[in-house]
Order: sequence, then C-alpha cells, then structure tokens
Amino acid sequence: MKRLTISVLLIPILILFTACEDNMMDANRDSADIQARAAASSNVMERAVPAPSDVTIADIVISFAGAEDEQFTQLLDALIYTELAGVFTGGEQFTVFAPVDDAFYALYEILEVDSIRDLDVELVTDVLLYHVAEGRRASNSVVPPRRDRNIQTLLGVSFQVTPDAQINAIGNTAGFISADLLNVSASNGIIHVIDTVLLPIEI
Repeated sequence: MKRLTISVLLIPILILFTACEDNMMDANRDSADIQARAAASSNVMERAVPAPSDVTIADIVISFAGAEDEQFTQLLDALIYTELAGVFTGGEQFTVFAPVDDAFYALYEILEVDSIRDLDVELVTDVLLYHVAEGRRASNSVVPPRRDRNIQTLLGVSFQVTPDAQINAIGNTAGFISADLLNVSASNGIIHVIDTVLLPIEI
C-alpha cells in the first residue's frame, strides 16, 4: 500500500481521531476498563485467533498511554506526529507490532535525539508503516513452527520472524515482550507488543 494512498484515505478518519484526542480525559478515566478488556482477549501462541473486541487499536494505545503505569506514550506521539493515528480508529483490519516506550527511548539514545519529533516526519512515517501488516494475524500466523516467516508490511517491505520468536528487521532485531501481550485483540485488528523499534533501514 503506497503512503500517498494511505494519506488520501486518512482525511475523514483523522477528523474522528481529533475528536478522540479532545476527549482524552474521558478515555483516560476509562483506561482501566479498556485495558482489562484487551487483556482478557489476549491469547498465548498456541491458542486460536482471538475474536474481535469492542475497542479499537487506537483506544488501546490511548488507554495504555494514559494509564498510571503508562505505556505507548511514544508510539501515540509518533502516530499523531505522522498523522497516521486515524488509520487505527476505523474498521479496516491491521496487525500492529507495537514497541513499548523503552524501545523508543533506546532508539533516541542511539540517534542522539530527545523525542520522535526531532526526526524527519517522512522517516518516522516509514518506520511506523514497517510495524503494521494488513489483516488480523494472531501469533500462530506470525511465529512459524519451523522456517522463518516473512511479514509483509504497509511500507511495502517485509521483516522475518523466526521459530523462536525473534523478529529480524532490515536494520535490527526485536523480540516479543511476553505471551500475555501477544494477540491483544481490538475491533479492528490485533496488537503484538515488542521490545524494540523495528528499523527498515540500516543505521
């Protein structure tokens, strides 16, 4: 999927996400409930594909970013910075490999920057698109039983996942945080939480 096409399609759903941002306080108050529903829908690798929940990917990211033990604050900021956030409020199904905050902080240290906004927006957009695949892909269709599996991303290039659950990206490697944070089901896709920001280029 080309970035230009995504940008055109984003216009109506970005309006929806702006309204979501305006109601951040309400979302934060409901974050414990959203997290509980997301956790209840998660499955370990061997289990079947989880059914869609009643919260979107955007709802889950916002709720964890606003939680007492906050997480995904840097991912949320990157999505807003690149104007990609609205993609995850609609009905189209995606699989998101979501880096935790510490993954972003480690990247900032390597790049010697203070925040995601110190980086070129087109580069950040490419990096984010490299974390998303089309469709609902549970861990049993991400982590292969034997040979490495290619995951084609919205950037148009792939990364590989090994049978021992290591992600081999173009510029680095990553791992999944834990079985409890695999297959976090949303109404519009599935989130797998990872420990490193995947890089589509060598740095």
